[in-house]
Amino acid sequence: MMSTMADLLLALAVISTGLYAGFMLIFQTGVMPGLARLSDDGFVPAMRRINEQVPRPVFLVVFLAVVVFPAAALAVPGEGAPDTRMWLVAAGLGCAALNHLVTIAGNIPLNNALASSESSPDSEVRAAFEARWNRYHRIRTGLILAAFVLLVGAALT
Repeated sequence: MMSTMADLLLALAVISTGLYAGFMLIFQTGVMPGLARLSDDGFVPAMRRINEQVPRPVFLVVFLAVVVFPAAALAVPGEGAPDTRMWLVAAGLGCAALNHLVTIAGNIPLNNALASSESSPDSEVRAAFEARWNRYHRIRTGLILAAFVLLVGAALT
């Protein structure tokens, strides 16, 4: 039987990863397709405003939680926890960490370039930004969805 602390940490890992995966999926399936329909002079300022709003405390807590809670769940394994559970948690943590790597190495530099391109024509800014940002976002969305599925699997094991 799992200990109460191990159960709590795994539950928090599942919840935080589910919240973040939902955010990524909504962005992938709703926000970006909606923005894609805008003209260049609508898309670029809208994306700049979104990038200003997203990295707020609530988002940052969830962003960190998706790696902290799975790592803590590995560090505090429950008594008698099956090896399968720990492997699933480790794999989920790996996917979440890769998600963060893509975000930090791919999306954030593009967001920063977008923010500093105020003097460039919107058509050029969008051409340099949108396809690359979307490619990175698809990758990180897939990774965090995989992390969520793996952590749910661990919780059900």
